[in-house]
Amino acid sequence: MSSAQDPAGGGGEQQIERPSLVSLHGVAMSEVFIENWAAVESYQADPRDLLVVTYPKAGTTWVQEIVDAILHEGDHAKCGRAPIHKRIPYLEFSFRGLLPSGIDSLAEMTSPKVIKTHLPFQLVPKSFLEQNCKIIYCARNAKDNLVSYFHFDQMNKIQPEPGSWEEYFQRFLQGNVTYGLWHDHVKGWWQVKDEHPILYIFYEDIKEDPRREIVKIMKFLGKELPDAVLDGIVQQTSFESMKENPMTNYSTVSDRYFDRSISLFMRKGTVGDWKNHFTVAQDEVFEEDYRRKMGDTDLRFRTELRGSQ
Repeated sequence: MSSAQDPAGGGGEQQIERPSLVSLHGVAMSEVFIENWAAVESYQADPRDLLVVTYPKAGTTWVQEIVDAILHEGDHAKCGRAPIHKRIPYLEFSFRGLLPSGIDSLAEMTSPKVIKTHLPFQLVPKSFLEQNCKIIYCARNAKDNLVSYFHFDQMNKIQPEPGSWEEYFQRFLQGNVTYGLWHDHVKGWWQVKDEHPILYIFYEDIKEDPRREIVKIMKFLGKELPDAVLDGIVQQTSFESMKENPMTNYSTVSDRYFDRSISLFMRKGTVGDWKNHFTVAQDEVFEEDYRRKMGDTDLRFRTELRGSQ
């Protein structure tokens, strides 16, 4: 989740109180995002703006950095001009006035802007669709997405309390996590991908062949870059490079908000890590639930890659 440097700085601040989950038009949301909802809902996009959309922990930062690198033609200095959450503001972000809201950050920028959101299709401000803005949606298989989201919610004090792994597992299947049901989210954007200028891509595909997917994004953005520049972007946006890069790894965010003793923001970045967390019983429950919720779509995911982890 995008954040900003702690404006107070230093230590000795009072403990952060985690927000509660509330319902926003039938979708579970963190109560802090509701504070600013009227401004989010009425946000006026420019036709040149680009929206990067994911369910949380589905490759958001990865796609943001790839997009920024393409738009700046692989220029390391330009991509290092600020942390990723400042280069690409998080539209609906708000946290009790302690941190700049996404709307506040966007107000300081001129178009064309690249904007991040985790909103399901039905909650995205209508101006993005009316202005025919380009949208990139990245989806990740539900099992790995669940595991990554659990670790993230444990370390991120801006998120509602995650509870135990078993509790979180059940809540994920019920849609009682911020942004609601994964199943509805990925299907909602899949169903409209041909009605709007939407590039729908998959985390697993980027992991399998990053250059192929980067070229796909480049063409969608209407750019043409030399092979040498593309090769540089592949290297610059690898998980290993981004994990070590303070402009992408969220190390600039205060410990007041992120408990890094639990997990780093960029943890593993693999496909198939769910096998290290799911019990046999949980996998059976998950698969049965998945068949029920995803039986009405031709959307398909991979939960492992050949020859990988």
